[in-house]
Amino acid sequence: MAERWILQFCHSHYGPFADVARQYAALFRGSSYKVLTVYLTGEPSEAVRQQSASDEVIFLDFSNKAVGGLKLAAIRALKKIAASRNFALVIAHRAKPTYIACLATTLPVISVHHAFGDYRRAARRWFANAFRKRLSLLAVSDAVRDDIRRCLPQWPAEKIETLHNRIDVAAVQAGVAPRAAAREALSLPQEAPVIGNVGRLHPDKDQATLIRGFAAALPRLPAGTLLAIAGSGPLEAVLKAQAASLGIADRVRFLGQVPDVRRYFSAFDLFVLSSDHEPFGMVLLEAMVAGVPVMATDCGGAPEVVVTPARLFPLRDAAALADKLAAFFASAHDAGNELEHLRRHFSDEAARQHFFALPMVRQGLAA
Repeated sequence: MAERWILQFCHSHYGPFADVARQYAALFRGSSYKVLTVYLTGEPSEAVRQQSASDEVIFLDFSNKAVGGLKLAAIRALKKIAASRNFALVIAHRAKPTYIACLATTLPVISVHHAFGDYRRAARRWFANAFRKRLSLLAVSDAVRDDIRRCLPQWPAEKIETLHNRIDVAAVQAGVAPRAAAREALSLPQEAPVIGNVGRLHPDKDQATLIRGFAAALPRLPAGTLLAIAGSGPLEAVLKAQAASLGIADRVRFLGQVPDVRRYFSAFDLFVLSSDHEPFGMVLLEAMVAGVPVMATDCGGAPEVVVTPARLFPLRDAAALADKLAAFFASAHDAGNELEHLRRHFSDEAARQHFFALPMVRQGLAA
């Protein structure tokens, strides 16, 4: 019998998507299937090839302009790839790869959705319904899944399911710097309690509420407590001015863009995600792997990750956040339960078991 392959099709490898490709290729590790990962855009890169953890990687290297409109050249390119070997199904990430995969192949297509709102547009609902017989939808969180189900109410539940983002726990742990080294790398004092946040300085990440909550909590926090924010973006000057206006400029450290920042999460005593409806919140997993307790807004996908309900706070509620911060530092805290929760629900091994139990996967591989 000819080798069977999985065709993974990604829009690009920029940002988190090389690791996303790794996550899905890892599902088939130890199985009888090989994985070919295709990147629609993005220049060829040996580092990305290695990170993708696939049996083979192809960089189509289309420009963004070339994949606008009807995408005919991309459809032809993928059609040729699909004919090159015995593929069982396509895993397509985001809208354009899903569109191209449906038109270029006759294979079952599992479309992975990483954001809210993908089917609020009528044209996308029409397209999904047109290919409903061989198209299934997979969301990175229950929150994203439920958003899709509201947009496609006639679809059976088993055609719109969740497979959470996950992490290679052992590999990421091996790369985490010791606490002292991490603090030195980030120019943070060794003894001060540190609350960490990592993300673009953008309204969606809502560091403004984090700064207000930190300022309100400071009288109840241990002496010398700092807030460290890693990232860059359009709000940098605004956030620095906010900290100054609250009289806490010396207690808020803006670390800028830190390469491979997840190596340094061990510098934090608590990680806080203040984002506005984050679809999932991969940084929460990275903090948990580093042994750091996490706190987050109670919206989007974050409540599915945070194991302790008492560490969730209402979006944009600085007073509630201040109370949570004070309560955290006033009590004993241990990240051990979070690490075990991570292994049970957000590791490659846990995802592999869940993935192959999904009806859409069993039916697709049997087709």
